[in-house]
Amino acid sequence: MKKIEISTSAIVFNDVSELSSEDKMLMDKAVEARKKAYAPYSKFNVGAALLLENNQIVLGNNQENAAYPSGMCAERVAVWMAGATFPGIKIIKLAISASSSISKVDKPIGPCGACRQSLSEYEIKQKQPFEVLFMGEVGEIVKTESLLSLLPFSFDSSYL
Repeated sequence: MKKIEISTSAIVFNDVSELSSEDKMLMDKAVEARKKAYAPYSKFNVGAALLLENNQIVLGNNQENAAYPSGMCAERVAVWMAGATFPGIKIIKLAISASSSISKVDKPIGPCGACRQSLSEYEIKQKQPFEVLFMGEVGEIVKTESLLSLLPFSFDSSYL
């Protein structure tokens, strides 16, 4: 038996005022997308904004339906829209913002497990990491250098 240790690192900003102008602009787009989410069942709105290498920004937000939870998360809406609209164009950064109409979300909300798996497919396929920034409605923002840093022991096509 052997024991391995897995570590990751992230930068935590106190609020959006500490972000670079590019990161702030992308987070502002995620907030804009979040405000248009359709979440009548969970009351939890999420917005995502992808910056692509061609400088295009692709937005996504969560979309729910009465057969809850068969809706779709913001991150997967954005990444699949990018893949459909700009196939082969690399993702540079992803920004995510979440809020609730029930209570103030003041902690960073990272992608769910299903979104981490879906996003990892794109990072692996493009053979280049992309930064991930995530926040709640207000407060701290977490920034990682790679999606895969959020998904240790990732599953990919090499196992198939």
